Amino acid sequence: MKIKQLLVLALVCAAVISALAQTTPKPPSAAEIATRHVKTLTTLLSLTPAQKQQATTIYTNAAKSEQTVIETQKEIRDNLRSAIKNNDTGGIDQVSNSIAQSTAELTSVRAKADAAFFQILSAEQQAKLSELESEHMGPLDGPGGPGGPPAMGFR
Repeated sequence: MKIKQLLVLALVCAAVISALAQTTPKPPSAAEIATRHVKTLTTLLSLTPAQKQQATTIYTNAAKSEQTVIETQKEIRDNLRSAIKNNDTGGIDQVSNSIAQSTAELTSVRAKADAAFFQILSAEQQAKLSELESEHMGPLDGPGGPGGPPAMGFR
């Protein structure tokens, strides 16, 4: 009797593990992305409650716009793969231009959010943020990390 119970338990565990392994994690929502970003900025800059609320609104709206652009970029990359497989040089050029356009759009969304955030800061907070950015500290690091190329914004 115990062997049957152990076998059933093992099968149930295997089924549960298999089901969990097949589920992909859900990407964070715009609000979750903004909340994490604002939490970091609050720690670095001692944001007031009013500033936190404004920053959360700014970065939530930006994250929503970013997610739209990112979805478009996924489609563009699929089009690029097709153009490559078909040796479609004209299509590759066209898709490359689309990639440049969406990258520029993403950069613009982020920079506008950072500009709006910068405006809600006190002069002291602006100076501290500028200092942190020039030192490539924390979330302000550029794509190369510490010692890499300068950050393009506050993220």
